[in-house]
Amino acid sequence: MKRFSIILAILSWAMAAVAQTNNPEENTLSPAQRGISVAQKAIDKSAKDYEAYNAMALALSRRAREVSDPRYYDQAEAALQKSFAIAPDNFDGLRTHVWLLLGKHEFAAALVEAKKLNARMPDDVMTYGFLTDANVELGNYGDAETAADWMLKIRPGNLPGLTRAAYLRELYGNVEGSLELMQMAYDSTQPSETEDAAWILTQMAHLKLSQGNPGDAEKLLNQALAMFPGYHYALGNLAKVRVQQHRYNEAVALLQQRYQAAPHAENLFELAEALQLAGRSLESKDAFAKFEQKSLAESGRADNSNHELIIYYTDFANRPAKALEIAQREIARRHDVFTLDTYAWALYSNGQYAEARKQIQTALAVGIQNANMFRHAGEIELKCGNRTIGEDYLRRATILNSTGSEQARQILAHLTMETGKR
Repeated sequence: MKRFSIILAILSWAMAAVAQTNNPEENTLSPAQRGISVAQKAIDKSAKDYEAYNAMALALSRRAREVSDPRYYDQAEAALQKSFAIAPDNFDGLRTHVWLLLGKHEFAAALVEAKKLNARMPDDVMTYGFLTDANVELGNYGDAETAADWMLKIRPGNLPGLTRAAYLRELYGNVEGSLELMQMAYDSTQPSETEDAAWILTQMAHLKLSQGNPGDAEKLLNQALAMFPGYHYALGNLAKVRVQQHRYNEAVALLQQRYQAAPHAENLFELAEALQLAGRSLESKDAFAKFEQKSLAESGRADNSNHELIIYYTDFANRPAKALEIAQREIARRHDVFTLDTYAWALYSNGQYAEARKQIQTALAVGIQNANMFRHAGEIELKCGNRTIGEDYLRRATILNSTGSEQARQILAHLTMETGKR
């Protein structure tokens, strides 16, 4: 544990030193770019320094998040292989390898490797972080909570532990508690770590949006974008603010900017949705067609856009059988609440209402407060003949006043109209 902490401490100090240089070109580098620069200088000084290659892999993986470019993960893996060639089985390299597995969405493999590292060094804080991440993505929330608790027991108030605990609170339905921990994490962030700070601000904005508070979300996102211009996560969430404000063309512009920076299938799906909302049907149709082609090409990989692809087939393309095929493939890999939700919706679209009800209830039992999930649950209950329960879920969706709330209002209004006609 100490060795990796020392690497991080040296890397942070060095990046801060680079940030304070009089070289205007280096002053414009992001935190990850500064880390890459520092690691490269260490490698140039000693090509046999395996810790320098570990630091390079770490910085490259951070760059992958900064610009949403998975090619940096491949470069990071190549750096790790050089580290292992010098020092086989070194702990810091193995731990960074787990980080890369998580970044590439290979969650089951990451969990196996993280457990091995945990057995080897039971007091390593970040290994517990990786156990948390892998278990969350696989839907093992009890195990994830245990690992996050250990992070904060071993080192109270550590930033990675705070952000992971915050996410678990959100999943359990405690949004205010999640915001509290995210604020603590933000307050602990070093001024030089602009991307980390922008990421936390974006997560806080996401939480405000989930509460139906686009005004506060917008302020946080503008702060994030001022800190880290063009940040893809912040652009996507600001677009959601614009959708809630019915400023659809502005949402389209933001999502186009994000897609240019991060041309991933899931980003194209959100752009297509926004184009449809803006009444730009031909552009939307073209974007959806490109999304389908792109998403299908990656559907069998770990890092995929299957959740969006399922919703495309159920809600836009009217191909329920195809939606269920994709959903069954994804549920075989993981059982997190979002996968359970899309699986339930695919089952619903295929007329399998009882099984859909079982899956959506499993998702909601975790405690998550999500308007789209409540709307799905409401529609499923209605098809199962449980009108009172269905209407209750739909009302819960409207109260959140976020994504999915408007559709729930329309369904409730239609039910009221039908009742009035009888």
